[in-house]
Amino acid sequence: MNYFKYIIEMQIGSIKYKVMKIKSLIVVAAFVAFGSPMALFAQDLLLGKEQIISLTSNWDGERFADGRPKVSDDILNRTKKISLEQAWSILRNNGYKNQFCGEWLIVHPDQPMVGRALTAQYMPKRVTVREVLEKVGVEKGYIGDMVSWPIDLLQEGDLYVADSYGKINEGPIIGDNLGTSIYAKSKNGVVFNGSLRDLEGLEGIDGFNAFVKGSHPSYQMEMMLTGINTLIRIGEVTVVPGDVVLAKRGGIIFIPPHLAEEVVVKGEFTSLKDEFGHLCLREGRYTPGEIDARWSTKIREDFLKWLDENPSKIRMTKAQLDEFFMERTW
Repeated sequence: MNYFKYIIEMQIGSIKYKVMKIKSLIVVAAFVAFGSPMALFAQDLLLGKEQIISLTSNWDGERFADGRPKVSDDILNRTKKISLEQAWSILRNNGYKNQFCGEWLIVHPDQPMVGRALTAQYMPKRVTVREVLEKVGVEKGYIGDMVSWPIDLLQEGDLYVADSYGKINEGPIIGDNLGTSIYAKSKNGVVFNGSLRDLEGLEGIDGFNAFVKGSHPSYQMEMMLTGINTLIRIGEVTVVPGDVVLAKRGGIIFIPPHLAEEVVVKGEFTSLKDEFGHLCLREGRYTPGEIDARWSTKIREDFLKWLDENPSKIRMTKAQLDEFFMERTW
């Protein structure tokens, strides 16, 4: 019996040795692939360029070095004049039904904001996790507290969008100092699912604006930054790095980059159509029922004549306008 027990124990020992060897090989493979377990974590803090390209694969234009789509400045500037309703309708017709978020505290309600989203994700502090993330930040060359790391990456035309899980008390992730830096780098403002402080100081930064959930005299405590340029949730919207953010008094629309030009062109055409329709109503040329329904051939002809007489009102190219007329069902 002792002999058989000895044989069994030897076999068990052999199996344990093989398992330990396999585990060692896995660890070695991890080190070869990522350099260290810390580097594996670093991969998660800043979404990789290839991942961003994959998430925005419908975009075929220029990109930033980090992989984000670089929607042109011309499209961004023209987006400011597009209404939320126009953008919402166009996105919905393209299958994007969860792109709007409302109910904001706005620093300057009459000052629209448009920019390319640079995103950040905050979570409640967990000591050991924050310690690892802080070491990652040091290795990657970030300076100061975590709240400044996304700001260091901003470029002109960016709009800093952060999910700080709606925290108000002990939740502000910027005050007027960081707000000044944000505007200096991006010439833009912020959208936070969370709070800020120094509201009066931020109001005094010419050109800066903020859409947030609240203001509080405290500062961020028991929080940690867990992702930069990553997918985040703002209200009912999944925000992707590089989204075109259209923020107005009525709320915020997040526009996928590949649809930004379509939103602008169709929105501008709708604005022209509305302007002409309002003119006809004021002059009594047509009835509300005629203008608010599918246009007759006579109204369409009058509209085309009005466009010819007012070429300065048309921002789109002639080719875009001609293409739009071909697709239009009126």
